Amino acid sequence: MISIIRRHLGWKIFVSYLLVIFVGIIVLTTAAEFVVPRSFDRHLATMGSMMVNMMGSSSMGMDFDADLFTNFRTAVNEALTIAALAAVIAAVVVSFFVSRQVVTPVREMMLASRFIADGHYEERVRVPGDPSKGELDELSQLALSFNQMAAKLEQVEIRRRELIGDISHELRTPLTAIKGSMEGLVDGVLPGNEETYMGIYKEADRLQRLVSDLQELSRVEAGAFELDRKPIDVPDLLTATVERLKMQFEEKGVLLVVEIPDGLPQVQADDDRIGQVLLNLVGNAMQYTPSGGEVKIKATHQDDEISISVSDTGIGISPEHLEHLFTRFYRVDKSRSRAGGGSGIGLTIAKFLVEAHGGRIWAESAGPDLGSTFTFTLPVAHKI
Repeated sequence: MISIIRRHLGWKIFVSYLLVIFVGIIVLTTAAEFVVPRSFDRHLATMGSMMVNMMGSSSMGMDFDADLFTNFRTAVNEALTIAALAAVIAAVVVSFFVSRQVVTPVREMMLASRFIADGHYEERVRVPGDPSKGELDELSQLALSFNQMAAKLEQVEIRRRELIGDISHELRTPLTAIKGSMEGLVDGVLPGNEETYMGIYKEADRLQRLVSDLQELSRVEAGAFELDRKPIDVPDLLTATVERLKMQFEEKGVLLVVEIPDGLPQVQADDDRIGQVLLNLVGNAMQYTPSGGEVKIKATHQDDEISISVSDTGIGISPEHLEHLFTRFYRVDKSRSRAGGGSGIGLTIAKFLVEAHGGRIWAESAGPDLGSTFTFTLPVAHKI
């Protein structure tokens, strides 16, 4: 199949060269048929009259003109024939080399695409030219795009495998706890009291929250949600978040501070979705800040954006973890129990929601035990 495609493509290139040559020959021959007689008659008119005067016989001059024109036309046709043969030979040679330059990269991409179709996403093709110097023709750009596509497919496959492994791990923990508790109840090892049942209930609740988070993540990643964006006052957003978490902060003994400057413009946002983002960021800050610490929510206005930051004096984050924080199921402390944290996809959902509003989100930290700051932006209302 490959050889057939290669042969067909090579023949197409060769025939295209021949067609160009044949069209050129037809145009040249047709033009010569119209132009040569007139030019020849015009240039020999003066010579004919001079020869008649010199030789004194018009019939001899006419015979001479006819013979001369016949010989001239024969010479022109012979020259055209030789030029056509030379052009055909040149077309064969050029098309051979050009077809190799064209067919070889196409053949490589075809073979690589078959490997990718079989699940070998690490396959790549050679890119002719030097991409760093911008020396890329159409085929080189095609090869480069092919490699980029293959790299993205490989990353998608890696993330798919990681997701399956992460979900399996996340589900295994509460299911194991529930199964162990139920076996203990059946065997009479565990007492059938309120404490045992509450433990089972908590694990089932964790399992339900995980499933809900996964459903939410699936929707936001697929863009299968609608935003009811409207002008909203930033103080209203922050006040709603503070009211919902105020009691939890008081119970843990963490101080919650809100700084909002006067005259802050409205943002164009879905208050439910942005409230979800704020709850996640403020809730995480409270969770990883020890008793006696502080969490600060601050809003600032710069250019056409409103920046909302959530800073804490908690455990902090090492620099190597910052760029991975918004990856689903990523945890800074791999040994930390899931009972002490959420499902590990809250920040991923927050990232998708913020970007759906046209904003940005990022994390900063000076290092372990030095606290951290999560910031996201929203466009001001009058710019939408």
